[in-house]
Amino acid sequence: MEFQTLEDYVGRTPLVRLKRLPGDEAARRNNVVLAKLEGNNPAGSVKDRPALSMIVHAEQRGDIKPGDTLIEATSGNTGIALAMAAAIRGYKMILVMPENQSIERRQTMRAFGAELVLSPREGGMELARDVAERMRDEGKGIILDQFGNQDNPLAHYEGTGPELWEQTGGTITHFVSSMGTTGTIMGTSRLLKEKNPAIRIIGCQPEDGAQIPGIRKWPVEYLPSIFDAARVDETFNVAQADAEEITRRLAREEGIFAGISSGGAMSVALQLSRQLENAVIVSIICDRGDRYLSTGVFPA
Repeated sequence: MEFQTLEDYVGRTPLVRLKRLPGDEAARRNNVVLAKLEGNNPAGSVKDRPALSMIVHAEQRGDIKPGDTLIEATSGNTGIALAMAAAIRGYKMILVMPENQSIERRQTMRAFGAELVLSPREGGMELARDVAERMRDEGKGIILDQFGNQDNPLAHYEGTGPELWEQTGGTITHFVSSMGTTGTIMGTSRLLKEKNPAIRIIGCQPEDGAQIPGIRKWPVEYLPSIFDAARVDETFNVAQADAEEITRRLAREEGIFAGISSGGAMSVALQLSRQLENAVIVSIICDRGDRYLSTGVFPA
């Protein structure tokens, strides 16, 4: 008998219908709001998919081999996923992240054996990326580069997109995703548009001044090279208060314990459900809420 390994359980996550949050107006308009529960991945987020994809494809090309040291700048979820994948496949992992990221994220990365390098919070992810590149240039390791590596969106073209098409029986009309590295929305959009060009792809960015983990509005010089604006039909700006409130309501009213970026994307999906007719709206639940407990978003 052949047994599966942990990496065999990356992907194929549940898609569930929201029962209460959409409310009477969405029901009257015959709209359905669905949540893709990416927190069910082994390391707890949607980033498990590209992390494993980037390592496996780099191995296949001969770019890396077990025992090598990998370096990556991260705000959290990609780092956790890479730390897990590195542990599975035998790599040393150095993660560079802003010092203001939640303690749960740091502890989880270290639990998987990763070394952490904390950059000043004032520099944000931009400085973390600069630090990682400097370390690479000093010969301290190899950067997989989630921001410019096409194996990132490929994971969603080959995994997330086909799963959504199959799970909705091809009825999906709108796909809503937070935009950070943008790998999720790029790869999923490509697949869904090939299946049905009429499907609307909705991206979510933070409103000016909002600090929502996992959602970014990049300066032009730091815009991920994997991003193609043509793959996004419409972009919504998300307010901090809306993202946090929907995050709490997902837990209280739907039993979905999610992170703040998931609340941000779902706030947009719910807004759409009150405006559209006969729509099947899918929103990505990027991760689990347990890595945000110290942020204060959930009541003590």
